Amino acid sequence: MRYLKIITLSAFALFLSGCDNEGEFNLASAIASGVTVYQAATLEEQDVIQAAQLSAAELDRKNQLAPTNSAYSQRLSRIVKGLEVVNGQRMNYKVYLSPAVNAFAMADGTIRVHSGLLDAMPDDQVLAVIGHEIGHVQLQHSYQRMRKQLLTNAVFQAANSAGGDIASLSRSQLGDLAYQAISAQFSQADELAADSYAQQILQQLNQDPQAMARSIATLQTKYGRGGGFLNSHPSNPKRLENLQKTIN
Repeated sequence: MRYLKIITLSAFALFLSGCDNEGEFNLASAIASGVTVYQAATLEEQDVIQAAQLSAAELDRKNQLAPTNSAYSQRLSRIVKGLEVVNGQRMNYKVYLSPAVNAFAMADGTIRVHSGLLDAMPDDQVLAVIGHEIGHVQLQHSYQRMRKQLLTNAVFQAANSAGGDIASLSRSQLGDLAYQAISAQFSQADELAADSYAQQILQQLNQDPQAMARSIATLQTKYGRGGGFLNSHPSNPKRLENLQKTIN
């Protein structure tokens, strides 16, 4: 059962101020969609994590998972060796058997890689993409994106108002929530930060940190600028420039 939190004036002011306009939660916009200040202030971290877990499970049901003994799963296991736990958080890696050139992460540490992306690039570039996704998790970009979806989702608002919680949502509703969360674009600031995080992971694993830039170049050369990974993780000259200059 939820308990009432004491909302201080400073916290209230913080919520009213909202965040930037690059994809972060903004209370004024949320209120226009029906979210109350109380809902925003009392949404627990555990609610967001539970939403990520349940919606990820629904995505797993809707997609064809590669068997653990498949070449794709075994290759992914080799690539992420040493990244099973990151800063105390266990990562959950699986492969979707799909030609889509894509990968995504959820706030609970779920990371899914489509077989199309594994087909598109060598191991070091796949590792860079995964490091980028881990960055979104560790830097709480995925958390903030799911939180925003919850606070602006009419179905969740209705369930919350009726005394229900995340677990009361139907599988279809969870699937819609998951799709909205993984389809939303990250801000440029989030992308730059996740790129830098990926480069740090590559260095820690004695891999070339420039593999992150090469992965973007590979995707743009083979598949253009839209769709899949580059759709939810848009590239731009500033991002590529930042990748090139951060590592000599």
